[in-house]
Amino acid sequence: MDVAKLAARHRVDDGKSFRLDSVDPFDHDGIDIVKDEAKDYLAANVAELRDLQEKLYAERRTSVLIILQAMDTAGKDSAIEHVMTGMNPQGFQIRSFKAPSHAELDHDFLWRHAVALPARGHIGIFNRSHYEEVLVVRVHPELLENQRVAYEPSLWKKRFKSIRNFERHLSRNGTIVLKFFLHITADEQARRLLDRIDTQAKHWKFELGDLKERDRWEDYMAAYDDLVRNTARDYAPWYVVPSNNKWYSRLVISCAILEALRRLDPHFPDAELTDLEGMKQARERLEGELGGAPEGVP
Repeated sequence: MDVAKLAARHRVDDGKSFRLDSVDPFDHDGIDIVKDEAKDYLAANVAELRDLQEKLYAERRTSVLIILQAMDTAGKDSAIEHVMTGMNPQGFQIRSFKAPSHAELDHDFLWRHAVALPARGHIGIFNRSHYEEVLVVRVHPELLENQRVAYEPSLWKKRFKSIRNFERHLSRNGTIVLKFFLHITADEQARRLLDRIDTQAKHWKFELGDLKERDRWEDYMAAYDDLVRNTARDYAPWYVVPSNNKWYSRLVISCAILEALRRLDPHFPDAELTDLEGMKQARERLEGELGGAPEGVP
């Protein structure tokens, strides 16, 4: 599978001409494979991601921020589970952003996201993110009252500019920003919500509030369309991922992350000459304590 080609097919790094209605949520790039074969491709990507993550963590020069946005049931949680399986938890973190707390509301809208950024050498996932401030808050502007922010017609344009500046700053300072919008149809969401109702083990996932947000579907699609156009840049691209087929969605996400890490090409740090000398002395001491080299060690 051509990882870079599949990732590029859904990458938007100049949103000026983007239109969400040009993306078919059923699209699977004409890939004619059975589900089990898709799992094999995904498993191969995941294995290479684990290897690159270890090098990224050892090198500690760059961090990776993965942003997942979607309507409910689009598959953010399952994408994390399947694409990030096996990641070393020492260098991997997930932050799910719910409604802001009182303390968070006392700061600007980017504050709680800035303090949750991954450190150098780490991969961080924002399961929902600062983009909720131009999605949920835009669809429900009454939430601005909690933020003690007065609405004005240029508010969203100003927030888009703040987000662009924030992500440009991250990029300039060693954070790779990868943003994914998992795009599904309203009918597919209805089927998945019904599955949650009909499957006892999934009851915990169902919330009546999902139906309330579903009533504003067109408003959300318009908001997503606008935010991609205003915030897709080469330093912080959006991947608009057709997600009616979960296997394809996971494959695209894994390819995009893998392609970015391949381009970064992290390496294990080389030992300094002083470190090599110190290791030589440590070896001699340890061998002495064991009465010679351990069995099987040259």
